[in-house]
This record gives sequence, C-alpha cells and structure tokens, in this order.
Amino acid sequence: MSRHSTIRIAVTALASASILALTVSFAAAQYKMTVNRDRLVNAQNEPQNWLMMNGDYGSQRYSKLTQVNRDNVKGLRMVWALALGGMQDVGQNGPENEVNPLIDNGFMYTTDGWGTVYKIDARKGNKGDFVWVCDPGVRHEGNVSRTRGIALWEDLVIANLPDGRVIGINRDSGEIVWDQKVAKTDEFGTKERFYTAPITAEGKVLVANGAGDGGTRGWLAALDARTGKELWRWYVVPKPGEPGSETWKDKNNAWKTGGGGLWQTGSYDPATHLTIWGTGNPVPQYDPESRPGDNLYTNAAVALDIETGKLVWHYQYTPNDSWDYDENGIHMLYDVTINGQSRKAIGHFGRNGFFYTLDRANGSFIKGGQYVNDLNWTKGLDPKTGKPIEYDPSLDVQKYVPEARALRGDGMKRACPTWHGGVAHQPTAYDPTTKIAYGVGIEGCFTQNGAKAAFKGPDGGLDRKGFEKRTYTSDLYYGSITAYDTVNHKVIAKAITDIEIRSGALVTAGGLVFTALQDGWIIAYNSETLEELWRFNVGTPLKGAPVTYAIGPKQYLAVQTSGRHLHPVKFDKLETSSYMFVFALN
Repeated sequence: MSRHSTIRIAVTALASASILALTVSFAAAQYKMTVNRDRLVNAQNEPQNWLMMNGDYGSQRYSKLTQVNRDNVKGLRMVWALALGGMQDVGQNGPENEVNPLIDNGFMYTTDGWGTVYKIDARKGNKGDFVWVCDPGVRHEGNVSRTRGIALWEDLVIANLPDGRVIGINRDSGEIVWDQKVAKTDEFGTKERFYTAPITAEGKVLVANGAGDGGTRGWLAALDARTGKELWRWYVVPKPGEPGSETWKDKNNAWKTGGGGLWQTGSYDPATHLTIWGTGNPVPQYDPESRPGDNLYTNAAVALDIETGKLVWHYQYTPNDSWDYDENGIHMLYDVTINGQSRKAIGHFGRNGFFYTLDRANGSFIKGGQYVNDLNWTKGLDPKTGKPIEYDPSLDVQKYVPEARALRGDGMKRACPTWHGGVAHQPTAYDPTTKIAYGVGIEGCFTQNGAKAAFKGPDGGLDRKGFEKRTYTSDLYYGSITAYDTVNHKVIAKAITDIEIRSGALVTAGGLVFTALQDGWIIAYNSETLEELWRFNVGTPLKGAPVTYAIGPKQYLAVQTSGRHLHPVKFDKLETSSYMFVFALN
C-alpha cells in the first residue's frame, strides 16, 4: 500500500497501525469556503474560528468572543474529549507537542508529534468525530516526536514533518496533494529539523530550520503553497563575503555550524509584505571566545521581504551571547501610542528578561524594560539603542557584567534569568483594547562554568568530544504569567506557578487570560489583575496553548495534550494517545 493512499473505512479502525489515511462521509454538507488571503488578513474578525496557530498574522492570540467572561468562567465544564495518536516511541520526556488546533466553521485541524494530521468535526458541540486521519509515514527511528503546529491555505492543510518533509493535504479528502523534502543533512552529518509551525501568506508556505543547537545554520524558506516547490531560502548565519559575515571573526569557519535556529513561528505584516521572525542563539552556545564578534544574525528579530526572501532589517538583542538567550520567541505586531506618538510596533518578551518595542517598518528600537523578577547579566538597556549598557562595538568578545558571564577558565558564575529565559518559545498574547501584553514562562537563575569549545579544523565542524566539560545548576525556578503595559512599559501584574509554564497565553474580550501547565491544570485569570478565576485538571501534561472558538452562539475552549501522563485518567488507550479536550459553559 502506498503511504499516500487513502482508505475509506469506519473510524473504529483508527487503532490499526497500518491505516495511513481514513475519511468519513457526512450526510450534512461540509463547509467549502477556502481559507484565502482575505480571510487570513482579517482573521480577528472571525472570532468563531481560529485560522492560524497564533491567531492572526500579528500573533496577538486575542479573541473577540465574550460569552465566557469573568463573571461566569467558573461554570466552564469539559464537554468532550477525543483520543489522538502520537504517543509511541516518544522517549523519557514524552513528545514536545506545543500545539493547538486550528478551527474553521466547526471543523478542527491538528497534528501530533509524528506528523499525523487529523480533521475533526466539532459541530455537534458535545462530541468530536474524526473526518479523516492522514499519516504521512514518518519513520520514528532517527527522528524526534515534536511539533508546534500546521497551517491552512485555500483547500490545503500544510504540515512540516519530523523527517524533513513538507506536505500539502487536501482538507476535504485527507489525501496528500504534494510532498517535498526540504530539511536535509548538512556536510557534517547533522540533520536540519522543523520545530516551528509553518505559516502561509501570499501563496507561500514559510518553513524554518530549527536545529541550530545541533550545529546547523538556521534558515527560513518559502515554498509555493500549491506545489511545495522552494522559491527562496535565507540563512541566519551569513557565509563569508555576505553582509554580517564580518561579525564572525574566528578562523574555523564557525559560520557553517553557527546555529541561529528558528524554532517558533514568525509573524507577517500584509501592509509591508514583511515576515518577522526571531532567531536563535549562536553555536557553540556557551563559549563566545570560539566565535568572536557580534555573531549576526543570531539572537535577533529579522524582517524579510516575503516575495524575494531578502533581509530588509534586523535588530540584535544580545550580541556575542553566552547564556543561550535565543530570541526566537513570538514577535507581536500591533499599533500603540508611546510618548504621545502613534507607532506601528513589534512587541517581544525577550528571553534575556527584557520586553522590547521595535518599529516594524525599520526595526529601530523604541523602548524596553525588564519584566522578569531577577536579572543580573546586564545593568540595563541603553535608552537610545536598546543594547545592553555594557555593549562595546569595538570588542570582539563582550564583557557585559563579568560576575554573571562565565568565559574560558572561569569557575561557576550565576546569571539571571535562567538559560530557559523568562519567555523562551511560549506563545504570547496581546489585547489591542487595553494595550496589555501577556507572557508565560519561567522565573529563575542558573550557574555555569566557563568551558572551551573545539572545532574539527579550519574547514569547520564541531569537535564535541574536545569540548571542555560544562557544569550548570538552576535555582529560584518557578513559572510566571506577566501582564505588561506596552504604552508605559511596565509590569502591571504577575502571577506565580510552582512549575515552569511550557504552554502559551490566550486573551479574550471577556476579560480573561488562559494558560495551561505541565501538571495538567488549565487556568483562567482576570486579564487586568491576574487573579485566578478558574482551573481544571485534565490529568495529563499540557504544553500546547489554549484556543477559543464558537459554534453558533456557544463559545468553546480547546486544549491539546502532550508529554508524559502524570496522573491516571479514565480514558481508553491512555498509554498510546494524546487528547483534545474541549470546554464550554453549562
């Protein structure tokens, strides 16, 4: 049987591992309107749907739905749950499924860590039924169960897979329309990997290599949405002779394994045709002396012309990083008035502990402020440039605050925030009516020694066996939800959780912020004060962010599970399934 074949059989046969795709015919006519450009540009005006992983092109994760609000959120109850797959061969820590469903007119589309894509009919309100399940046949050996989602374009569902393929699936039949191998193995035998959800815009699918820490060069590529044919590719780390290459001053061709992975989905500005992404840390991560210079374009916001793939502007947050402060996290696009001036802005919760506001037309710094509780790697930001105060462009290796920066030969030095960052990859949210941004993540610090990295030779390649031993510990480790005033640049509320948050935020016009925890809790907070208003435990870890949608007048909340199961739950096939949980008012 071809791995792309489609079989029409009963849904009860879903448990069979040999089934590659299955469809169910419905007596009721299915919704045929395609997810075209206009609908994606105006996604916030369809609050009954959730058409993109981060809600809209501006990555605001804001819903105009109000049926569930501060006064009645205590009445939320689970109305249905549906078992999905993807829990086989996931390793000790379970799959990294930091994913939420997409919803279009009552139909859900989602995926699991092994790349199986599901279409679910949720129109009945009290149950979910499979329409089809498409298994593209990803080999488990040599790959990792990990995903941050899928995308819709016209009549296609787009998915990038753990084995480096990108596929386009007919959303009515579940059949694979095109299948392209995009992420490959580099000259040193290291696999490029997809860790972001794709986004679709202007007839293109944007996919990114996130395996920067593995020693590959991060890149962003555009594919033709109808065929999967690659149209352009831009590399985060420039090769010799390209702009920015002068910021890699080593003699070991470190650019070849320089990192800069992109592993959280970018945003898109239809007005300027710029797609804006955050980039990861340089590699080797903890030895800045092995790669002297600012190491462009790592730890940066980058804006590319979506038609050509050319870099239009960049803003680097932490030059010559040594703490693993990726800045691949969400870059929210919104309009805001700061210091009396209306700005088309980008808001970003930096992994390095600062909230940044940039101009989205040219990337210039507007304002910044600390949002984590503990921060000591710098004394603050230059109010004009936004660079760390200690940054010296004449230095090949930055000093910053020496007490917090472990260089070669140094003993243990404590830095805050932790290398996991304040907000690392977790999807953030923004309320355009109140101008408040919400970040969920981690508070804490870590201690590490200085350890020398090694290269195989002047032609490049990491000699990991030659690395000096790195020792590190973490402390003050806990989770937090931060409400940040983007006009006055200050924290206005913070809520604390016992464990780090790997999920994301959702804010609604009902005055609520939702997030989820790894110990199974889904929580609703007052969006102004972050007072907890409701919580429910599903008994299994949650790393995906909640989303909301409506069927007719009724509002629903959906959360998809991932990770290892911590508590027993009375569902069938618990050991081999992840779940979609859906909530509504009584």
